Amino acid sequence: MFSLEGITTSVQDWLLMKFNPTMALAIECVIVILLSISLFAILGLVLVLMERKVAAHIQIRLGPNRVGPGGMFQTVADTLKLIMKEGLVPDKADRFLFNLAPFVVMMVGMLLLAPIAFAKNFQIWDINIGVLYISSVSSLSVIGILMAGWASNNKYSLLGAMRSGAQIVSYELSAGFAVLTIVVLTGSLQLSEIVNAQQNGWWIFKGHIPAVIAFVLYIIAVTAETNRAPFDLAEAESELTAGFHTEYSGMRFALFFLAEYINIFIVCAIGATLFFGGWMPLHIGNWEAFQSHHGLHPFLSLVYGKNIFSHLFNHVVQMDLPKITR
Repeated sequence: MFSLEGITTSVQDWLLMKFNPTMALAIECVIVILLSISLFAILGLVLVLMERKVAAHIQIRLGPNRVGPGGMFQTVADTLKLIMKEGLVPDKADRFLFNLAPFVVMMVGMLLLAPIAFAKNFQIWDINIGVLYISSVSSLSVIGILMAGWASNNKYSLLGAMRSGAQIVSYELSAGFAVLTIVVLTGSLQLSEIVNAQQNGWWIFKGHIPAVIAFVLYIIAVTAETNRAPFDLAEAESELTAGFHTEYSGMRFALFFLAEYINIFIVCAIGATLFFGGWMPLHIGNWEAFQSHHGLHPFLSLVYGKNIFSHLFNHVVQMDLPKITR
């Protein structure tokens, strides 16, 4: 049967057979980096289109419908437009920090991808303090945001950066307490152990009231951390034009835009791992007749299915709740 673990093992064995261990490790790192960049590029195109379609459906509009069948290539056209646009830098801006900030925000998203398990024994780095690693690295995105606001030499950008930084830091505490609930129930910080602990049921069900409260708290906190409506004070158009990235254009703006959607993907993947079993199918106690069909599910229908459901929930909340402007 198709197995991602088998593919990675075969590739590693072939590399070790052809090259020395150091060279094999270097080639593996290059492969992982290329696959991560490809995943981010595809996710950016798909998630933006999905949000626009969901928003159009809720608001009784057609949405993108011109470029490609059903408008499915609209985000590709938008990407080409951003690539061709000139990247302007304000005269009195700090050029080094101005150019560095988008890459800092993107690198944080790539680093957060490392401990997430997409299938059994299929993750970049199965670190034994995975939850602590995620909590620590995710806070680094504040540096890139503050860097962008400060380097732009623009009062609106600086105010947007300060708002965004304060919001991210404050809601990280709530998200951390929600995550700690699952850590206490599991007894481990390792994400693979958290997934394995859900073999007889997802934590959202067998964790009872504490897990449900933690999940609701987590959803609210990460929605605020990613600056999504109704927690988008940091990018309030009526006050701050576009927030911390007001002065950015072209591909520099595209990197910030992509990083926002990648962060949404990451927090949804973490939520699916902690509360909904990650790649683990739904188990109902010791009901063997129900458990017997799990081998028929490819990993895409589990990890990405849960992730897409989380995205849809996020988009529906964003479109339904009133926008905060004051």
